[in-house]
This record gives sequence, structure tokens and C-alpha cells, in this order.
Amino acid sequence: MNRRIFLHAFGLAAAATVLVHLGGCAAGSQPMPVADSASHRALVKLPRKQADARVAVAIFEVTSNLPELPPRGATEQFKTALVKSGQFRVMERGNLDRGVIREKQLNAQGQSTGSTAQSRLTGAEYLFQAEITELAAGTSDSSSGINIGGLQIGGGRNQDELGLDVSIVDAHSGEVLDAINVRVALGGSAVQVGGIGALVNTVLMQSGRTPSAYTPEVQHQSSRKTNFDAALRSAIEDAVRQLALRFDGQVAQAQ
Repeated sequence: MNRRIFLHAFGLAAAATVLVHLGGCAAGSQPMPVADSASHRALVKLPRKQADARVAVAIFEVTSNLPELPPRGATEQFKTALVKSGQFRVMERGNLDRGVIREKQLNAQGQSTGSTAQSRLTGAEYLFQAEITELAAGTSDSSSGINIGGLQIGGGRNQDELGLDVSIVDAHSGEVLDAINVRVALGGSAVQVGGIGALVNTVLMQSGRTPSAYTPEVQHQSSRKTNFDAALRSAIEDAVRQLALRFDGQVAQAQ
């Protein structure tokens, strides 16, 4: 086998593989780094309120009605987004037994200074109840392929959607005052390449040479999927931004 011909054919195959792979990645929805995501930038862009102008809120736990999509730290992500927005006073509720209550117990037993045991917890004016409510699979799918002298190249992309619902509950009356829902894309891409050996033999035949039965065959397959946790954080940050707009008409006018 002519080594130069083999390398030329292999180079064509490799170049085609890279082009399809890059195309698939570009077409698929890829998450931005959390600290530079569009949802993060929109959230921190909100005009920060003075502490005494912030409404007191609490969130007990983000839940999920989808067994295949557990919350996995979503409650902490929600609290982080609320604090990061600069719009709310966030009251700890979910981890009281592991933090504030234990500290108060230590103080009541005389094992710490101060008077935290006698201080009551600050009440929340509103509760945010959030739940992962839907996963719309395959909202968008596409695929394509090409065959060049026995070289087979294929690629595709798909897009699912994640849904988050948040209710605003009056802590005094228990009335649900408002609700919002957010949907974010979960994109993915895949690339398959095969038949490199067939391409090499095709090039050999076109050059008047005898194909080799020992020409190596190479198969390549790769896929990429949007990280669920990053998509969930993006949905939560967008939800918190919408909550801030609900609580402050002036903020809404500034956007």
C-alpha cells in the first residue's frame, strides 16, 4: 500500500470528522459557564435594593414530580439566586435543625455567649414553592449523513425542554397570590464516522492500485448533552428574575 495515499485518505476522513463534530456542537444547545450564563447576567443586572426595602421570603424545598429528574441541590441553588438578585431578604427554613436551631440550643444551655436563645426567628412575608414539573422530550430533532467513497459520516441534534413552576404564597393567609413557569432547553448532539478503511481502498483503486485486505477500519461515535444541573440553575435564575419583577414595578420598567 502507498503510504502517502493512505495518509491522504485518512486526512480527508479526519477533516470530515472534525467538521461534522464542530457542526453538531454548534447546532446543539450548549450551557454557558454558570458564572457567565445569560440567566446569571440578567439576574445580577437588577438594581440592588437597600436591606430595609427588601421583602422577607422563604423557600422550604424545591421538589420534583418527575422520578427521572431529582432536584439534587435545587433548593440551595434557589436560595443562592434569591440572595444574588439583591431583591429579597431570604429566611433560612430548610436547614434550621442543622444550623440556627442548634446554635439557639447551645445558647440556651449556656454554652455560647449572647442571647440568641431568647430571640425569635424573623418571619417570612411570602413563601416561594418551586417544583420541577415537566420534561418535554424530543421537542426538536434533526439528523444528516453523507457517504464519500465508502466513508460514512452522520450527525444529529436533539432538544428537550425542562419546566419549573413557582408559586408565590402569602405566609399570613396561605393564599397563592401569583405563579410563574419557566422552560429551558436541554440540547444534545451526536456524531458517527465509519468506513475509513473503505475510503482508503477506494483511493487505491482510483489510483490503479490493488486494495489491501489488511487496511485498518476505524469507527468513531461521540455525543454531547446539556448538563441537567446547569440547565436547572438557569431555569431557577430566570424564575427569580421574574419574581423580582413581580414584586417591583419600577424594576420591570427599568428592564
